[in-house]
Amino acid sequence: MAEKALITIGDKQYELPIIIGSENEKAIDITKLREMTGYITLDNGYLNTGACSSGITFLDGENGILRYRGIPIEQLAEKSTFTEVAYLLIYGKLPNDAELQDWNHHLTRHTMIHEDLKRLFNGFPKDGHPMAILSCLIASLSTYYQDSYDPENPEHRQISMVRLIAKFPTLAAFAYKKSIGQPAVHPINSLDYCSNFLNMMFSVPAEGYHVDPEISKAMNLLLILHADHEQNCSTSTVRLVGSSLANIYAAISSGICALWGPRHGGANQEVLEMLQGIKEKGWTVKQVIENAKDKNSTFRLSGFGHRVYKNFDPRAKIIKKACDNVLNKLGIKDPLLDIAKELEEAALKDDYFVQRKLYPNVDFYSGIIYRALGIPTNMFTVMFGMGRLPGWIAQWKEMIEAPGMKIGRPRQIYTGPTEISYSDAKKK
Repeated sequence: MAEKALITIGDKQYELPIIIGSENEKAIDITKLREMTGYITLDNGYLNTGACSSGITFLDGENGILRYRGIPIEQLAEKSTFTEVAYLLIYGKLPNDAELQDWNHHLTRHTMIHEDLKRLFNGFPKDGHPMAILSCLIASLSTYYQDSYDPENPEHRQISMVRLIAKFPTLAAFAYKKSIGQPAVHPINSLDYCSNFLNMMFSVPAEGYHVDPEISKAMNLLLILHADHEQNCSTSTVRLVGSSLANIYAAISSGICALWGPRHGGANQEVLEMLQGIKEKGWTVKQVIENAKDKNSTFRLSGFGHRVYKNFDPRAKIIKKACDNVLNKLGIKDPLLDIAKELEEAALKDDYFVQRKLYPNVDFYSGIIYRALGIPTNMFTVMFGMGRLPGWIAQWKEMIEAPGMKIGRPRQIYTGPTEISYSDAKKK
């Protein structure tokens, strides 16, 4: 007999189904709660609300587990490539050699953007944030591909997904070049995904540019670690907008806007800005730790702890090792990176942080690596978005293809004034 949950309201009792996931996660199905009882649930921030069933990513915050399609993130980080992980997330399986070659070929052939699209860049101010520019440009892609953005058409979905992953690095690099007043660099088909992006970011027409394989490797790792993270703010936004059957470009653009916030993808930018502030104040690491523990201090320590992971962030363990390797390999001397390493070491030994399990998270280390790779601070969130793109697409595709898909429409508890006539309201 299937397990049921009982809810008692007044003198009536109602049975609600219990749903059990493949990893033994349990949920009370309240789909018919309002129909049965006239009540809804209230869950501020949706912290206890499952908005969907998904077979893409499993996340266990208590035990520090993250798996894409069942494969541990540690194994993917060691053995896979970003484009292979993208295929895994979107299509539900690892590609064989022929499938991966074909996938990479299609991504390579669609990296160019329409020449008319470049005119949009001229309309943005030089100091415009790349995330603002990127969200606009991604949405504008729908105007160039009006013949293939029907979400319910499988062929339209396929070509749109390829175009998005292929063109995102081109648009991101162009946005950066705009911000520093340099000419845009076109993609080169002979380069792999990450190397191509780095070339578009850092090469100039006046001289050649050599893509350091160590830098390309580190970037590949960062993108894999960010590729999906279950039903976070930006992913939920993509799903919600996509549920209206808006085209995929509009849905992904909305996800970029959600990711931009400092409580989400903007956190890695906040880490570097925090380190810059520490340097400017001339604080010692001991002073930083004390201010972080002082409830009366306005100082906020960024990059420690996580909303979901209550033990440790498995991505942080991987990225810390990569961070150490990159800094040693490149021999970079940077006062901000020195502060970061001292701060990490001090926090890991401090009882206040250890007892509260405030370990450095992925944002702390990713910002450090991006700085070491030469990525400017205002591009950090763009890099996060590039990594998260396959996850957004996979979640959107899963939702669109699910039987009985419904438009998202949360309820509310109204707390405003009760009915009042227009005339009485005017008197007030």
